[in-house]
Amino acid sequence: MVLTFEELRKVKDSLPHGGIEKIATELHVDEQSVRNYFGSDHFGHDSFVGAHFEPGVHGGYVKLDDDTIYQAALKYIEHAD
Repeated sequence: MVLTFEELRKVKDSLPHGGIEKIATELHVDEQSVRNYFGSDHFGHDSFVGAHFEPGVHGGYVKLDDDTIYQAALKYIEHAD
Protein backbone atom coordinates (compact mmCIF):
# COMPACT_ATOMS: atom_id res chain seq x y z
CA MET A 1 0.00 0.00 0.00
CA VAL A 2 1.35 3.44 -0.91
CA LEU A 3 0.05 6.75 0.43
CA THR A 4 1.39 10.21 1.13
CA PHE A 5 3.01 11.04 4.45
CA GLU A 6 0.27 13.65 4.98
CA GLU A 7 -2.40 10.94 4.59
CA LEU A 8 -0.62 8.69 7.07
CA ARG A 9 -0.26 11.52 9.62
CA LYS A 10 -3.93 12.43 9.19
CA VAL A 11 -4.85 8.90 10.26
CA LYS A 12 -2.50 9.11 13.26
CA ASP A 13 -3.83 12.55 14.23
CA SER A 14 -7.43 11.28 13.98
CA LEU A 15 -6.87 8.52 16.53
CA PRO A 16 -8.83 8.96 19.74
CA HIS A 17 -6.94 9.64 22.97
CA GLY A 18 -4.98 6.50 23.89
CA GLY A 19 -5.24 5.07 20.38
CA ILE A 20 -1.51 4.39 20.00
CA GLU A 21 -1.50 2.46 23.29
CA LYS A 22 -4.63 0.49 22.33
CA ILE A 23 -3.16 -0.51 18.96
CA ALA A 24 0.10 -1.57 20.60
CA THR A 25 -1.72 -3.66 23.19
CA GLU A 26 -4.03 -5.27 20.62
CA LEU A 27 -1.17 -6.18 18.27
CA HIS A 28 1.32 -7.12 21.02
CA VAL A 29 3.93 -4.58 19.95
CA ASP A 30 5.44 -1.72 21.90
CA GLU A 31 4.04 1.79 21.62
CA GLN A 32 7.21 3.16 20.02
CA SER A 33 6.82 0.67 17.15
CA VAL A 34 3.35 2.10 16.47
CA ARG A 35 4.68 5.67 16.68
CA ASN A 36 7.52 4.79 14.28
CA TYR A 37 4.98 3.32 11.86
CA PHE A 38 3.25 6.70 11.76
CA GLY A 39 6.48 8.58 11.08
CA SER A 40 8.28 9.01 14.39
CA ASP A 41 12.05 8.98 13.98
CA HIS A 42 13.05 6.95 17.01
CA PHE A 43 14.38 4.06 14.93
CA GLY A 44 17.30 3.48 17.30
CA HIS A 45 15.36 1.16 19.53
CA ASP A 46 14.75 -2.40 18.40
CA SER A 47 11.35 -2.29 16.72
CA PHE A 48 9.94 -3.22 13.33
CA VAL A 49 8.60 -0.22 11.48
CA GLY A 50 7.01 -1.79 8.36
CA ALA A 51 6.91 1.51 6.50
CA HIS A 52 9.37 3.03 4.03
CA PHE A 53 9.45 6.81 3.68
CA GLU A 54 10.47 8.53 0.42
CA PRO A 55 10.76 12.29 -0.18
CA GLY A 56 8.21 13.95 -2.44
CA VAL A 57 5.18 16.23 -2.53
CA HIS A 58 2.72 16.29 0.38
CA GLY A 59 5.43 15.22 2.80
CA GLY A 60 6.63 12.41 0.59
CA TYR A 61 5.38 8.90 0.06
CA VAL A 62 5.05 5.98 2.40
CA LYS A 63 5.08 2.35 1.32
CA LEU A 64 3.51 0.13 3.95
CA ASP A 65 4.93 -3.40 3.94
CA ASP A 66 2.21 -4.50 6.33
CA ASP A 67 -0.99 -2.52 6.84
CA THR A 68 -2.04 -4.22 10.09
CA ILE A 69 -1.32 -1.13 12.23
CA TYR A 70 -2.96 1.11 9.62
CA GLN A 71 -6.11 -1.04 9.56
CA ALA A 72 -6.24 -1.13 13.38
CA ALA A 73 -6.01 2.68 13.41
CA LEU A 74 -8.88 2.98 10.94
CA LYS A 75 -10.97 0.68 13.15
CA TYR A 76 -10.34 2.82 16.24
CA ILE A 77 -11.15 6.01 14.32
CA GLU A 78 -14.39 4.51 13.00
CA HIS A 79 -15.50 3.42 16.48
CA ALA A 80 -14.60 6.80 18.00
CA ASP A 81 -17.31 8.57 15.99
